[in-house]
Amino acid sequence: MNNRTIGVLAREAGVGVETIRFYERQGLIKQPLRPVGGGFRIYSDDALRRLRFIRGAQKLGFSLREIGDLMSLRSGPKVDRSDLQQSASAKIEEIDGKIERLGEMRMALEKLLAAFSKDASEPRSILDLVVGQDDDT
Repeated sequence: MNNRTIGVLAREAGVGVETIRFYERQGLIKQPLRPVGGGFRIYSDDALRRLRFIRGAQKLGFSLREIGDLMSLRSGPKVDRSDLQQSASAKIEEIDGKIERLGEMRMALEKLLAAFSKDASEPRSILDLVVGQDDDT
């Protein structure tokens, strides 16, 4: 479709018009030139592909800065697969770190729940429970 206004593009990509404008300001997609005689800017199929790429990369956990870097790799004459592999490996390491921190958070919450149910009749300060000062384990 070559008659795609910003509203149509937004609908097709599943984003808001302001999101598209934001991505334009960030340099992630190009803003088409306004027609000489006036009227609406018309967006290309490439703009839709870029928006879909951005959304997909965000779902994988990439930041907009990282997505911009990936898009510059993608739009070059030859994509260096080692750069792409390095980006993906770095993202996996970041995700692994987050998973580890989430596991630690889960264990801390489980200890908190256990402390609450340990002796319900004994009055305890919530502050002591959270920081573990009153922990008998």
